[in-house]
Amino acid sequence: MRDLSIPGQRHPEKAHRADNAQPKKPAWIRVKAPTSEGYKKTRDIMREQKLVTVCEEAGCPNVGECWSQGHATMMIMGEICTRGCTFCNVATGRPDALDAFEPGRVAHAVEQLGLKHVVITSVDRDDLEDGGAEHFAQVIRAIRHRAPGTTIEVLTPDFLKCAPSALEVVVEARPDVFNHNLETVPGLYPSVRPGARYFHSLRLLQRVKELDPAMFTKSGMMVGLGEEAAQVRQVMDDMRSAGVDFLTIGQYLQPTPKHHVVERFITPDEFKAYETAAWGKGFLMVSATPLTRSSYHAGDDFARMRETRLQKLGQL
Repeated sequence: MRDLSIPGQRHPEKAHRADNAQPKKPAWIRVKAPTSEGYKKTRDIMREQKLVTVCEEAGCPNVGECWSQGHATMMIMGEICTRGCTFCNVATGRPDALDAFEPGRVAHAVEQLGLKHVVITSVDRDDLEDGGAEHFAQVIRAIRHRAPGTTIEVLTPDFLKCAPSALEVVVEARPDVFNHNLETVPGLYPSVRPGARYFHSLRLLQRVKELDPAMFTKSGMMVGLGEEAAQVRQVMDDMRSAGVDFLTIGQYLQPTPKHHVVERFITPDEFKAYETAAWGKGFLMVSATPLTRSSYHAGDDFARMRETRLQKLGQL
């Protein structure tokens, strides 16, 4: 029997969920297994620096393509989350203490990979008073010191149980992009994100813009969880009301039979319709495809987003 009083022990909660059938993936979802030399080099650097990536922990379908190009989304503060979202493949339980040397190792890996743009995300750390905000800030500062030419995107938790100053700590460290995913429509939060609150997450994104109007903000959704198209469009409107610049929409893929069922595979034409609607609502950048993930092509998208803003300001 697992002793959950010992840090690092995984929570057995997911094992007690009923199994959900995993439907066969359509042709537009399937990807090749990673085998390239670039993939192996990225994997080796992550192992050498003892870093966790969301690419592996969340079972991202794009890991072969991204790692072959030297791109990886680093997941800080450990690989055990204090939440138990039903869509997520990251382990739930009591995390280990923070590693004071992790910011330096992340910065070293960014330098080794020669990244022009890096995405830093984390597990939820409800066990920490500031939710890990200062650790995020330390990682940002370490990257700025070691790789000053690299642009930095953070994909943060919601800091739900923290004082407002936690968010301020991250914003004051000045990442180039602040990303926090709403993940799904509000009506599905009780079954998909039971530990989160839709309007808290929305307000978090709005506060980033209030604290630093020049900072790019970004958010993403999964579809195929049982939402209606009208609900997705309403979330787009909510995001724009909060000043969100960049929207990502991708197909939810069920990691194991213990996770939330895939209610439907959204067709490429439907994704195109979402993309068209989002552009019409005024987002600076939109990525809506079956394989879109928050950090997929994030560097290229950031460059285009920055160019779009400059064009709107008449500076190009």
